[in-house]
Amino acid sequence: MRKYVIMGVQGSGKGTQSQMLRDDLDLVHISVGDIFRWHVRNRTKLGAQVRRIMAAGELVGDDLVESVVRRRLDDHDWNFGFIIDGFPRNGRQAEFFMESYDIDAVIHLELPDDEVRRRVLNRRLCPNCGMDYNLIADRPEVEGRCDICGHELVTRADDTPEALEARLRDYHEKTRPVLELFRRKEVVHDVDGRPPLEDVQNAIRKTLGLPAYTR
Repeated sequence: MRKYVIMGVQGSGKGTQSQMLRDDLDLVHISVGDIFRWHVRNRTKLGAQVRRIMAAGELVGDDLVESVVRRRLDDHDWNFGFIIDGFPRNGRQAEFFMESYDIDAVIHLELPDDEVRRRVLNRRLCPNCGMDYNLIADRPEVEGRCDICGHELVTRADDTPEALEARLRDYHEKTRPVLELFRRKEVVHDVDGRPPLEDVQNAIRKTLGLPAYTR
């Protein structure tokens, strides 16, 4: 059983790299952001709360994040292991996580802030079916329209320049120190997040001692 954490600033490719590992290794991909976005799309009580927080460019509070992660992991549907992204994001969450689970590796995707801005501000979302697009590398066939359902694409509420700057500050102030906690356990693997997706994936696999990625 493999238990991985993937960390990196928003736009570093955590979700994509997690899915590539998941598909090959039969891991369960647990994305805190995806869980919250599901609640936002489905207009739940939690979703309304999260929408206000995301629009302000802030991070969801520790108690709420921990409860969501705990409930998801308590499902125990991860027979071959899991890879979790979007958590932990600060020291308190890291301590909770290390006390509860034996982590095999922490994958840290490194990305300069300028590249983060370029990637994030070019993201688009289909509010109807949830498909994600990036105007740099994954443009829709018809400009401004979803390839799957044809709905008009929108910018996420939390992808404004102001919200992004707030998240970058929060990341550098709170999340980077989490890496130092994990480094004490000697489980952190730093990987350059700038190359093409498959190159990043193979760099991850090399450092983890896994077979190379093949389509």
